[in-house]
Amino acid sequence: MAEKTVSNHHDFYKQFEQKPTELIIVRPNPETLSKQPLPNFVGICKSTVGAKGIAMYLAIIPPGGIAEPHYHPEHETAIYLLKGRVEVCYGEGLKQSQVCEAGDFIFTPPGVPHQPRNLSATEPVHVLVARNDPDEEEKVVPCDPTV
Repeated sequence: MAEKTVSNHHDFYKQFEQKPTELIIVRPNPETLSKQPLPNFVGICKSTVGAKGIAMYLAIIPPGGIAEPHYHPEHETAIYLLKGRVEVCYGEGLKQSQVCEAGDFIFTPPGVPHQPRNLSATEPVHVLVARNDPDEEEKVVPCDPTV
């Protein structure tokens, strides 16, 4: 099987109008900001490899960082916590919470409000994120936990 390396995913997209037949390695460009805004490093998605049903990227929550309360209306999200500790508040009114540590897998079903917060004031949290939506930019709906 041949190997193809991708470093600039925007220029590479046009190659995937047909079914890919090679192994593809993605070396992400410098960080981009997500809608949260948290640093992301785009890996696997429609625009980098022609993915049809999955996206995968590295997200970083800076020391003391917290995402805005939000949910994803149509896609499932799977997260592997590579580094750090995070508290995830979730559910109606964000009244439930779990503390997650490096090595934990986290699953968020569609439509579940959640808000991750880095518990460290000095170390970033690194998470590997996969979702069943191939678009590079995740579909985030902000929510007000007091409603």
